[in-house]
Amino acid sequence: MHRRTLLKLATSVSLAAGLTLSALPAAAADVTMNLGFGAPEASIYGRFGTIFKDKLEALSGGSIEVKLRCCNQISSEDEAFKAMQLGTVDGFFITANNVSPHWPLMDVTVLPYIFQDTAHLEKVVDGEVGQLMKDKLQAETSVHLLSFGPALYRDFYNSKRAINTMADMEGLKIRVPKNEVMIATFEAFGAEPVPLAWSETPTALQTGTVDGGDNGTSFIRDMKFYEFEPHLVILEHFVAMAPLFASDAFMKRLSDEQRAQVQQAADEAGAELRRQVQNETEEIRDWLVAEGGMAMTRPDKADFITASQAIQQSFAEERGQEFIDLVNAIQAAAN
Repeated sequence: MHRRTLLKLATSVSLAAGLTLSALPAAAADVTMNLGFGAPEASIYGRFGTIFKDKLEALSGGSIEVKLRCCNQISSEDEAFKAMQLGTVDGFFITANNVSPHWPLMDVTVLPYIFQDTAHLEKVVDGEVGQLMKDKLQAETSVHLLSFGPALYRDFYNSKRAINTMADMEGLKIRVPKNEVMIATFEAFGAEPVPLAWSETPTALQTGTVDGGDNGTSFIRDMKFYEFEPHLVILEHFVAMAPLFASDAFMKRLSDEQRAQVQQAADEAGAELRRQVQNETEEIRDWLVAEGGMAMTRPDKADFITASQAIQQSFAEERGQEFIDLVNAIQAAAN
């Protein structure tokens, strides 16, 4: 075969291969998601992140890799929401009360005793109200709320005394997040709230700068607060949710199929972890008493609830109609 014929044949084969390849759909690009949280790997955030990672990497066939970054490696919880808005952080677990400075409507979930029970809470976050909040937050801040995650009540603890009535709260210096609702709530309970970032909290508790605080029950164990906070108080005044967020910049790096896989993994991970922790709260409380050496009290909540109702009313009036509408929708979901 002549040289010219060989060249023509090679050119034809190359063109045919190019046409064939161009006719195929583009493969999804490999993407890494750095997913951060402020607590240890063994915390509820770490557990949520691990389930999400396993599910997403399986659903995406490995085209999305999730790297878990615990312990404020890529941001602090107080700064992470802004970082996601800027696109410098891919994703982060942020306690709902730390979202409120960036999106005040989140405070509807922070209001004391706003949820009657776990069934009411799940009906809200899994239903129309929860979806409305996700859509509004994304439209107004650009950040995606992928899953509210499991919800646990916050337990109160302090180093000074047992709490049997609301009067026993008088004068206690209580660490609170930098959240207006939570500050006002502890003031109504008679305590002296001290707003501190989460990163400052363990040291403030250990050194006695503050007398106590409140967290989801598992955090009290995970952070070993029982070592210097002997009094555990079951108030169940706030709900601690562990929402999973992602930046718009990260979501835009994904194909439509990958975005659907991220959402599916978030939904499934949140549901799975919720099933896991459903019965853990009482088990952890028992552990904190038996193994952690804490003394537990369960005060009558009547006075606390009365004080909280005034807080609900005050913030609804202050925040305006949109806030009132969401509060009403949450209360209606209980029926």
